[in-house]
Amino acid sequence: MTVLLWGALPYVAFALLVAGLVWRYRYDKYGWTTRSSQVYESRLLNIASPVFHYGILFVLAGHLVGLFVPVSWTETSGVDEHAYHLLSLYGGTAAGALTVAGIGLLVYRRRTRAPVFRATTANDKAMYLLLLGAIVLGMAAKLTHARGNGYDYRRTIAPWARSLFTLQPETALMTGVPVLYQVHAVVGMVLIAFVPYSRLVHMFSAPVPYLFRPYVVYRTRDPRRLGPRPERRGWEGPGG
Repeated sequence: MTVLLWGALPYVAFALLVAGLVWRYRYDKYGWTTRSSQVYESRLLNIASPVFHYGILFVLAGHLVGLFVPVSWTETSGVDEHAYHLLSLYGGTAAGALTVAGIGLLVYRRRTRAPVFRATTANDKAMYLLLLGAIVLGMAAKLTHARGNGYDYRRTIAPWARSLFTLQPETALMTGVPVLYQVHAVVGMVLIAFVPYSRLVHMFSAPVPYLFRPYVVYRTRDPRRLGPRPERRGWEGPGG
């Protein structure tokens, strides 16, 4: 089971991620979208969507730092273990709470707005369950082991995660990890494998060029401000 969960499952999840992205790009380009339901309801969405997206971005940033920045780097920069634990505890909990609040608002919107509810698929429901499960399990694991310096996952989980890139996973590091952290990791890997087969695929098409494009200038057509519209040159009328 140790080899299966910590030596095989990560690569299976990554293979499903890559295969799903390739398949969606080749055969389902028009489905590579968030399938936005803004046309049905926008007031709640304008609140819930930013709350969720900001929260999940902070969660992802925290995981990247926690798993892939070695302890020696943070200690060299002057951040000792206790300071890192407090930052991870309070910052991670706040980011998780923000994400859960966003998911809660999105689910409430889908359940209480009939047009949005009718547009909700079984795939969407599975996505929300996986997202919520991964976030809540991570928060529960962190808060359960919050005493003192907490559980130092950067000595076990983080080296295991980095060892996956060398194709020599150190599965033994995961044997003594608390159960909540293990379940959180498994659900996280399942979520990674599920991404390309859901609307979450849009995270791989972030409109980065949008940040650098020139401004689009819109001019009003209000005749009270611009006066009558000039006659457009072109084909002559019947009496021309």
